[in-house]
Amino acid sequence: MVGCFACFKPAAAGEEEAPSPSSASRRRRGGSLRLSCSSGRNQQAAAVVSIIADRRSSSSSRARAFTYGELAAATDNFRAECLLGEGGFGRVYRGRLENGQVVAVKQLDREGAQGNREFVVEVLMLSLLHHPNLVNLVGYCADGEQRLLVYEYMALGSLADHLLLPAAGEGEPAQRAPLSWETRMRVALGAARGLEYLHETANPPVIYRDLKSSNVLLDDALCPKLSDFGLAKLGPVGDRSPRVMGTYGYCAPEYVRAGNLTVKTDVYSFGVLLLELVTGRRAVDSSRPPAEQLLVAWARPMVRDGKRYRELADPLLRCEGTSRRGTSSRPWPWPPCACRTKRPLARS
Repeated sequence: MVGCFACFKPAAAGEEEAPSPSSASRRRRGGSLRLSCSSGRNQQAAAVVSIIADRRSSSSSRARAFTYGELAAATDNFRAECLLGEGGFGRVYRGRLENGQVVAVKQLDREGAQGNREFVVEVLMLSLLHHPNLVNLVGYCADGEQRLLVYEYMALGSLADHLLLPAAGEGEPAQRAPLSWETRMRVALGAARGLEYLHETANPPVIYRDLKSSNVLLDDALCPKLSDFGLAKLGPVGDRSPRVMGTYGYCAPEYVRAGNLTVKTDVYSFGVLLLELVTGRRAVDSSRPPAEQLLVAWARPMVRDGKRYRELADPLLRCEGTSRRGTSSRPWPWPPCACRTKRPLARS
């Protein structure tokens, strides 16, 4: 199993804005995406375009170019009833294409520089990367100032929607049943396989940089797929990033401290994700007492003490799989290894 809980040093960085992208023009001609980045503040974006566009031109991309009108029609003119969610980059709507396919349409914020960068990176990345545990990019729209991404529709939403359930009010039933242990471990394995593909199979390797429960989407069979590649970065496997990009509570300490960015940065984030799966807690939860707000800090003593593992278990599932004597009838699904190391190379 992927070295788990590779996260036992508190992260101390929030989600920062992406560097402003270099000037980029996007034109739809003959169903293809043409991008050009001038030299300037974002040389990395220009390198991404150069490397991936060369590979994309020699590969068979399945991504389709849509007009804004087609996507407006698919989402009933982006009606509020079709809204699935929103975040820092824009809003996501449920839509239906002319051929009947149900899709998720992400409309990027036209005023945000991050939206432009994410569009460039995500279209090109997902045009090349294909794996059962990565979300499929159906198409894109670069129509005038509009920037939209069209994905396969993931019927069950994000892992966070199912795992981090809001507390039911007094006398009210929970919104949905908690995920079983078997399902949680199956989701962990699928996420690990997607990450392994990015690190070991993709050429050049891809550092995801934003692995978290809200970016792990579930289809109607609870198959997990990694999504949102706007912060992803191509190899080499070891690099230094001038600015920290990511989400508070998931960032590896060496990345926060010195900008050191490697595949081990993602392994740390996977450890935090695994902690969320086991505990049912958020990576950061300001509603809890101060000592419990950061999941990694709260869990560290229990992970380091092998006799306290069961204290980590999600209270909703502590009775699942126990024998009459109250001890677990199944082996616990992780070793106490890389989770407590501060050294990136010790994470496996």
